[in-house]
Order: sequence, then structure tokens, then C-alpha cells
Amino acid sequence: MTDEDHLWYYNVEDGTVTQGKAASSMSRMGPYPDRASAEKALQIAAERNKAADRADEEWNN
Repeated sequence: MTDEDHLWYYNVEDGTVTQGKAASSMSRMGPYPDRASAEKALQIAAERNKAADRADEEWNN
């Protein structure tokens, strides 16, 4: 097993969480250090997007 086989991924097609790269690269989010983080992948992405939008807004003003 490689180190990547111990990391967790969120499959955007069916909402499953797997350890290792089970889904294609176009269908997965991650890697995440643990299952709990991978389960919150969409929430984490939304929070990062909001932070990036705020930074863009501050940059543009």
C-alpha cells in the first residue's frame, strides 16, 4: 500500500466516501486525512469558496 491508499476521498457522483482512489479523478474530491473530513467534503469546499469570494471582493475594492 502506498501512502495515498490511506487517504480518504469523496465521490461526487454517488456521495460515497472511500479510502484510496476508488473513483476516477473527475469524480472524487480529496484527499482528506480521515473519513470524517471526507464526509464533509462538500461543506469544506463551500467554506473555501466563500473565503475565496471574500478575498476576491477585498482585492477588487
